[in-house]
Amino acid sequence: MRLADNSRERLYVIGDIHGRVDLLDRMIREIDRDLENSPTGSCLTVTIGDYVDRGPNSRLVVDRLAHNPFPTEFIALRGNHDELFEAFLQNPSVADAWRRIGGLETLHSYGVPIKDLMHGKNYAAAAAALRASLPQAHLQFFASLRECLPAGNYFLCHAGVRPGIPLPQQYREDLLWIREPFLSSKSNFGKIIVHGHTPVRKPEVLANRINIDTGAYITGRLTCAVLEKKEVRFLFVS
Repeated sequence: MRLADNSRERLYVIGDIHGRVDLLDRMIREIDRDLENSPTGSCLTVTIGDYVDRGPNSRLVVDRLAHNPFPTEFIALRGNHDELFEAFLQNPSVADAWRRIGGLETLHSYGVPIKDLMHGKNYAAAAAALRASLPQAHLQFFASLRECLPAGNYFLCHAGVRPGIPLPQQYREDLLWIREPFLSSKSNFGKIIVHGHTPVRKPEVLANRINIDTGAYITGRLTCAVLEKKEVRFLFVS
């Protein structure tokens, strides 16, 4: 894949949101305040993926992001939960896997009845109901999601990368789903990998990667990394 660089003077990179629109709204305000207190030149906000599932308001999260709510340029990456959401629209048979990781909460947020799905029934009808309830702006948002984003010294993706494979040759499945051997790798990947996917109590800043998934849907804490030159700092909302 071709990897155009997306360097800016400052990057705001937001971790996994998982239906927590309340935290997303607070983070939008926090970024506003940060820019007021510390103005900069070119600036880009990136969300690391996993907008849906588990939390209560997936629809509202998608609606916010579909209409760029940030005071900067904005790029959204795809997470594994977003991939399953998209897959369910076309292939209801993935519902068994999806509902086990929070898909029912997403369907409920879109007004789709979930009683039958809880018992493994009527997946096709639920997929049709979801398609009917999706605003065009939401469909366009999911279609616009990217798997990765190089930006200066950083490489942003949802889950991580496979050690030993050059960044331009990474597999989509790994970018969205990998844990090991990525998490335990000491490899120099060529750029610092900024990722989410694996919840941690506080952001991990290692020599080769930065994990910003602080488990918003269970901890009530959403994290944003602020990357500027060689400085890394964090914004938190809860």
